[in-house]
This record gives sequence, structure tokens and C-alpha cells, in this order.
Amino acid sequence: MDKDCNKALILLNMGGARNKDELKMFLTNMFNDKNILTIKSDFFRSLLASFIVKMRVDKAWENYKLIGNRSPINPLTEKLVSKLNDELQDSCVMQVMRYTPPFANTAIKELKRKKIKDVVLLPLYPQYSTTTTKSSVEDFMEFAKDEFNVKVIEPFYTNDKFNDAIVNTIKSTVENYAEFNLIFSAHGLPQKVVDKGDPYEKQINDHVKILSEKLSKKGINFKSISLAYQSKVGPMKWLEPSLDDALTKYRNQKVLIYPIAFIVDNSETDFELSIEYKELADEIGILDYKVCKCLNDNEEFIEAIKDIIKES
Repeated sequence: MDKDCNKALILLNMGGARNKDELKMFLTNMFNDKNILTIKSDFFRSLLASFIVKMRVDKAWENYKLIGNRSPINPLTEKLVSKLNDELQDSCVMQVMRYTPPFANTAIKELKRKKIKDVVLLPLYPQYSTTTTKSSVEDFMEFAKDEFNVKVIEPFYTNDKFNDAIVNTIKSTVENYAEFNLIFSAHGLPQKVVDKGDPYEKQINDHVKILSEKLSKKGINFKSISLAYQSKVGPMKWLEPSLDDALTKYRNQKVLIYPIAFIVDNSETDFELSIEYKELADEIGILDYKVCKCLNDNEEFIEAIKDIIKES
């Protein structure tokens, strides 16, 4: 949407592949990110990244084939941007992805074309991590080169309207709450990252507490509520409990998953949670396994964003 505006709202996210070449691009850019592979030498990081990508890309593409040969994050984010452009009359809303197009330099060219100087960055990560928020903000700022007045929105997992939107999504996914065990599934993180001071684990725990209390106040009482971490790779120690282990407790029971660290559905929700972990749940003997959709372009989330940027 091309409109006149004197400021911009930029939505930041990781990105997702639309074909096999973009999947290779995604993996290459991710493993070359110094916030992901914390190797000081760019040369050795690049070598290791190339090795990892070569080992993973074909297998990862087989997974993408099961979700329509592309990540859903792209069309869903485009819908979100379009709705926000309609709602925010004084701001041009754009998206910037970290590892696949549209990249920061594309958005910056558009900002210059429109002669916009005031920019608000909204990282679409409710909780802060060096591997997500810091990486995305640093990437934008590197290309921006101090040419804009930039404000970065702080982690918004405490925002009441945002959490109401999550609760209503959970509420609409199942009817008989008392029959289900609700697991908030967060993307995993190596323990060494947390040990170095990353606040992600604490903020995830705080968010689970906020949502649990809100559910209780609304009379939405699940059989149990817990937290687990998905997406562990490699031999190093990651945050626990893993979702793999957590699911083993619920044989002959029902489980509802909410992806607490994601705003927009992506390969981790559509493949990993909805297909891969569903297969594991079936093997364990879980009677019913459901996964909530992310907020995506939900109207309540649109209102939450307006509230979040107003509060900043």
C-alpha cells in the first residue's frame, strides 16, 4: 500500500523460505549470524555455517514439502502489514525479515524514497533474546547508519490486550478445558546463551505465569498448565524440559499446545508442532493433540499492536 506518511512502523521477524533456494539462504544467513553461532572469527563461523547448511538443507526441504513447499510466515505477515496500513493512518507499515527477503536494505530504500525519518521498530518476538530481538534490531541499525530517528519497542509479553488475544485464541481452540493439559511451547535456546545473561528464559516463565493467571480469572481451567521447549538440535544442553519429554507424561490424556514464543505461524508451528510432534504424540498414546494457531493477523492482535506502540 503506497500512502503518504511521515513515520514508519517496521515489523521485524526471522523470515521463512518460499522455495528450496530461499531455504538454503535462510540457513546460510542464520548460521552466519554471530548471535546464533557465537564464534568470534567470521571466517571460521562461515566455514562451520557452510558445513551445517550442506548437512541440513535437503532434509529440511523434505519437511517444507509437507507444508506446501513454503513457510506460511510470508503471506501471513503480508496480511498483517496490509491491515496495519489500513488501521494506522499516520504510519507506513513495512516488514523486515532477518534471513530471507524482504531485507532491511529494501525497507530503508523505501524509507528514503518516502523521505521518512521517524521509525518505530517492532520486533515480533514477545520475549527478548539475543538470538532474535538483538539480532534483528542490530541488522536493521547496521543498514540504517544513523540516518533515522529510531525507537525500538521493548518486549511486549506483559501487554494486557496482547495477552487477552492469546487467551481468546486458546479459548476458541477447545471446548472442554478440564479435559486438556495446556502446554506453552517456547522455542528452545542453548543453556549457555542463558548463562551469559540472556533474559529469554525468565521472560518466558513470567509470560506463562501472566497467562495462567488470566486464564484462571476468566474461569478457563485446564487439567494442567506447563511450559516446555521445542526445537533442540545438537548435543549441547538446551533449556528444559524439552517438549519431547513433556509429552511422555500425557499418555491416554489430551494435550493442547500454545506456541508462546511465536506471533506468526511458520515452519516451527506448521511442521514441527503440528506434524512432527503430532506423530510423537500419537506414538506416546495421547488421546487428542491440538495446536493453537498463532495470532497472525488476528483483529485483536491488531488492536494490541496499536496499544503496544501507543504505550512505548
